[in-house]
Amino acid sequence: MIGGAQGSGVDTSANIFGNAVAANGYYIYGNREYYSNIKGRHSYFNLTISDKPPRSIAQQVEILTTFDAETIFQHFTEVKDVLIYNTEVENTKVEQVQSMEPEIAEEVTKILKEKGYGTTVKDVISYLQKEKGIKVIPINYMEILKKVADQAKVPLSVADRAKNTIAIAASYKLLGLKEQYLINSINRTFRQEVFSKINTIAAQLVMQNIQPMYNLPELPNSDDKINLDGNTAVAIGKIYGGLRFQSYYPITPASDESVFIEAHQNVFTVDPKTGEKRKSTIVVIQAEDELAAINMASGAALTGVRAATATSGPGFSLMAEGIGWAGMNEVPVVVTYYIRGGPSTGQPTRTSQADLMFALNVSHGEFPRIVIASGDHVEAFQDAIWALNLAQKYQTPVIHLVDKALANSYSIIPKKFLGMENIRIEKGKIVINANNDYKRFEFTDDGISPFAPLGTARMHYTGDEHDEYGFIAEAAGNREKMYEKRIKKLFTADKEIPEENRVKIYGNTSSNIAILTWGSPKGAILDAMEELESEGIKPMLVQIRMFNPFPKNLMKKLLGDKEIIIDVEGNYFGQAGQVLKLNTGIEPTNYILKWNGRPMMRDEVKEGIKAVIQKGEKRVVLHGGA
Repeated sequence: MIGGAQGSGVDTSANIFGNAVAANGYYIYGNREYYSNIKGRHSYFNLTISDKPPRSIAQQVEILTTFDAETIFQHFTEVKDVLIYNTEVENTKVEQVQSMEPEIAEEVTKILKEKGYGTTVKDVISYLQKEKGIKVIPINYMEILKKVADQAKVPLSVADRAKNTIAIAASYKLLGLKEQYLINSINRTFRQEVFSKINTIAAQLVMQNIQPMYNLPELPNSDDKINLDGNTAVAIGKIYGGLRFQSYYPITPASDESVFIEAHQNVFTVDPKTGEKRKSTIVVIQAEDELAAINMASGAALTGVRAATATSGPGFSLMAEGIGWAGMNEVPVVVTYYIRGGPSTGQPTRTSQADLMFALNVSHGEFPRIVIASGDHVEAFQDAIWALNLAQKYQTPVIHLVDKALANSYSIIPKKFLGMENIRIEKGKIVINANNDYKRFEFTDDGISPFAPLGTARMHYTGDEHDEYGFIAEAAGNREKMYEKRIKKLFTADKEIPEENRVKIYGNTSSNIAILTWGSPKGAILDAMEELESEGIKPMLVQIRMFNPFPKNLMKKLLGDKEIIIDVEGNYFGQAGQVLKLNTGIEPTNYILKWNGRPMMRDEVKEGIKAVIQKGEKRVVLHGGA
């Protein structure tokens, strides 16, 4: 774990470190946590390193690397092996760190005083050494920075930009990995010669004085790997899925997706008949608000292009009426919904899974809303394509759920996992040459009408109930038929989409213990299950990938005979468990829940599962994270 003040380069440092580790043949999984301000508050990055792709982070960390006093105070209870710190902050007291939350400061003070220590960083270090046997590596950052300034012949104020590299170089050298890979990562990150130079010098000065502790060997680096965060995975998926229009209004944590698409909006397509390579452009619009964003996306979708928008809780709330309009008019539009802490502004930069029911029931009235949820970066990529296909095939809004923990986590994975060679574009009933009697909302056996792009035939769109041509019509008989026509599409989708594609199953299917989950907790659960195998605990994991239409038949088959069903998710009520009960009559027997805004971690999930199985706990609440 690496931590420091927001805006001090924590994220950049973590990426330099992670890329260097990956160059040695290792995989990483990292999560970024930060306050909802521009600069100053506490920020930290938690990273797992493994010789196979990891899927989660842990609360307990082997190496804690710090820039400032606050990181030490916030996380000293989580460190297992090594603390790296700046000697200049040794005399800083808890009460002097004004940016720290009062309740956290009180808790830190309580822990130290109960053990007979004072409240300075030096007291924390003494506590860790005497009580926990932690190895402490003190580094005088200023002393090193002065040497950097002298060797690079730059002012100290410029050399100060290398402070973060001091921290990561120390932790990197502890791993015993090849030093040149860190230097290469620094040079790739800092393209300006002066910054590349000062950071390289800082890294070399630190590494020559640190002894390796873990001695990780360099591994064969044969896989073609890709480094993805959740936002980028969705963005790339949309690009590969043929997206041509994206609207958005800036909001955390959704904005990064649209910014990435805008930066890569010029794409190349190949004509399937001639093989000719053609340049295309994705139109990306920053709207004046979320009301405009959803309506722009709907308008674009009606022209026949693949269109989407992306938002988070407050923005999705504003989109509710527009999504209803899209439902009434059978618009093939995708809404990528990044779930963060609510209600209201809530916790803009923290994760949540509390909006599942909201997504399933958004806007008033009954109409098809296809709802899917991603559990890892590969799924985020693939689901972005799936959502575009579903929208056009069934001519209805598709809501793609990505919780903030997944959006702001990073993983290095083999590129082959993405399955790019299997990408399929499904367009549905698109009509190019409609006749003069074209009925946009024609009654059909499957509920799906022929779709002519806007401007190619005469058509009418309104928020009111309408007839087959789109003209407003309030007759009772027409209302019943048109209402049923729209709903019928959901039954068609339920019949056509294999239930095996809507659920993923892991572990021991014959076990009498099943774990139910969705979204980002998947990784922590899988990693916890791996560790629990050695203790003789081998449950089955059922991950829900599509909530509407719900895979009720398969879920009954999977869970109908289980003695224990543990619902693991990031909300208070166990909303996926409620959806399960509503659709199948099966109810979870136990719950492991978390709603403090921090991601689920494998060690706390592992202990939660043991508390359920060994102690019979009905409801375990997780509290991990600072």
